[in-house]
Amino acid sequence: MSTDQPTLGGRLMGWPPFVRELDATLSVHSQYVLSGNLYDSFLFPNGGETALLPLRELLWEALQSSGVSCMLVYDVVDGLRVFPEDDDAHAAAEKLLGKWDAKPSLEGLTKYLAALARPTEQIRAAFLIEGASRIGASPTDLQPPERDFFRFCEKLSRSARPVRAPGVRPKPFYNPILWLVERPGDLPAWLAAENDAIRELTLPRPHLGDRQVTARLLARAFAADPETDQSAAEACDAFAEQADGLTLQSMIEVTRLAKERNVDLAELPDAVRTYKLGVLDNPWSRGHLRRRVLDGERRVPERVLGQPQAVTKTLDILKRAVLGLSGAQATKSGSRPRGVLFFAGPTGTGKTELAKSITELVFGDDSAYLRFDMSEFSAEGAGDRLIGAPPGYIGHEAGGELTNAVREDPFRVILFDEIEKAHPRILDKFLQILEDGRLTDGRGHTVHFSESILIFTSNLGSATVTPGLGYAEIEHRIKSAISDHFTSTLNRPELLNRLGDNVIVFNFIGAEAASKIFDLQLANICRRVTEEHRLSLAVKSEVMGTLREWCTGELDKGGRGIGMALESHFVNPLARALFELDLPAGTRVTVRSVRREGSIVELELGSTPPDDAEEEP
Repeated sequence: MSTDQPTLGGRLMGWPPFVRELDATLSVHSQYVLSGNLYDSFLFPNGGETALLPLRELLWEALQSSGVSCMLVYDVVDGLRVFPEDDDAHAAAEKLLGKWDAKPSLEGLTKYLAALARPTEQIRAAFLIEGASRIGASPTDLQPPERDFFRFCEKLSRSARPVRAPGVRPKPFYNPILWLVERPGDLPAWLAAENDAIRELTLPRPHLGDRQVTARLLARAFAADPETDQSAAEACDAFAEQADGLTLQSMIEVTRLAKERNVDLAELPDAVRTYKLGVLDNPWSRGHLRRRVLDGERRVPERVLGQPQAVTKTLDILKRAVLGLSGAQATKSGSRPRGVLFFAGPTGTGKTELAKSITELVFGDDSAYLRFDMSEFSAEGAGDRLIGAPPGYIGHEAGGELTNAVREDPFRVILFDEIEKAHPRILDKFLQILEDGRLTDGRGHTVHFSESILIFTSNLGSATVTPGLGYAEIEHRIKSAISDHFTSTLNRPELLNRLGDNVIVFNFIGAEAASKIFDLQLANICRRVTEEHRLSLAVKSEVMGTLREWCTGELDKGGRGIGMALESHFVNPLARALFELDLPAGTRVTVRSVRREGSIVELELGSTPPDDAEEEP
């Protein structure tokens, strides 16, 4: 909708480009296919002021200025009507068509189209076919009447006659037939293929300049004058930036919503968030969140052990997200995700645990994050699971797992595990999310990620590092491997650029951290025994020392390796020993010794019967 591009004829300066293109080519094209942003309002110069008009009115204003007397409008629901609804337009339509049927069949419609495209009198008119996408059930599988209708229209496009009439434009031009379709593919491909008589025009969504002009027009609803009031001008610019991805008509609706809620001009960005997300409560604005994040500086390192650099940088990015400063250096950043984190490093070093910690800080529940194992999305078609299958495919009505979840609750921590295993085509979806903060699902609905935190994890570069290397060297090698993967292997350097400095490298866990992880996991096992069987489990210090040595000897496997070793060396033999015993609730069980023969571990258990008091109900 930019207004600064010249047209062939030099008319209608200041109008949207697609209107000027239509106006400039009326003498060479008899039909036009308009697709894209059809249901928006559009800026147009109304004398000395700018106004907003729906598409039908905008087209009429342009065509009327070329000497068109009336515009016939048809859709499958309302039938055939005359626009505008005045005596002169009706008189011109009757002179052109004679008496017409308000609900014509497709065969009857061809007669009216022919009367307009090959008029017997020099009458300038236009024919607007709204909802043309719904004339045929499928553009590739037409019923005979539908096929005959489109065949006729194709032939009519080549046999139309230009009309010569005195007035604004004395040179002859065609009475245009205008098809309004949601997507160009909604009409049979052969209709416009290699057909110079039919021109396709795309109506884009409004850019920032259009939104700024619209915001200033809408400021009148708040009795504000951005031309003289600097604070009002700044509020309008903030409104326009926050409305990225919205239509101008949506901006009108946001303004109406704000007036209904008694929101002033300066608070319109919050009204935009409500309009986009459909929720009134904003967890990011809760006063306690800042205190929780500050408290997290103490609690998170106690949970994610041995990763001081990763924890510190993650909390810095989280603070930035809470303050709404993510991407603040960009020209437009209001629609991008609240926060983006890329966790990289060896397996078992705490990447998933840190993601859970962030979720618990923000939402109070570490299980509230949404996780996708990207190894399940290695096939190109697997992307349909995320955003939904396109129309006509199985599962289309169900929508996508990712888009459905974010539409239901836009305030999310979303974890994409092992992102390098996803198909490159699926990664393109993430590029759109990172850049624009939104995604269109298979059903055509826009889903906004502006209030979400996205976390990607990756094991890229882990094969190039070993325990004992300094953190700086590990960070350098892993970041180099990530850069090489996105630029050379995937040829997606733009995705790496969107991640920016949000790549956080995890170190191998050290001996001290491994010992603490062992203690925590062993305590979890003892607690589970108590919860499941009401047995009190204790482990003698010498047994614990042996198990600690066995389970923390291979630091390259991280915390996950410690867990697997504990399962093999302690949980399995413990389950075997307990299974053979039938101990009453309240019994105190002590692991007295442990021995290993090959891969088989044996535990010696001692038990103390429950006290008499514990046996009483």
